[in-house]
Amino acid sequence: MRVFNDLDEIRALVGEKLGTSEWLTVEQSHIDLFADATADHQWIHVDADRAAEGPFGTTIAHGFLTLSLLPVLAASAYHIEKKRMGINYGLNKVRFTAPVPVGSRVRAAAELVAAEDTKDGGVQLATAFVVELEGSERPAVVAEWLVRYYV
Repeated sequence: MRVFNDLDEIRALVGEKLGTSEWLTVEQSHIDLFADATADHQWIHVDADRAAEGPFGTTIAHGFLTLSLLPVLAASAYHIEKKRMGINYGLNKVRFTAPVPVGSRVRAAAELVAAEDTKDGGVQLATAFVVELEGSERPAVVAEWLVRYYV
């Protein structure tokens, strides 16, 4: 994990890689809990028997589940020490480029795209994430995540 002392240190790294997370295994329990939380119980996600006969040969994670892993993946890729809080401001350019079969491992590589001061005294970071899928040439997700940090 890469550790940054403060926002000024990370702000200077626009265009550079911030780090790569640890691998995380996507289990059926994650998929089932996400299905319950979002009321998306489509069979390709939660019915192992039917999914075995489907296009992926097994259940797959919801695209939004994989996207929602960004906070935990980012937390193992890099850390900013001197900040009071971070606020999720949104996403740009999100694409779900490959299915994530149950039992797969994913990790995220982060690159700082922009760092801008906000009117309320924060710093907004735009970070490009590529969520890699172990054994796949294509990533599972590519997205630009906007987070506002305050000291």
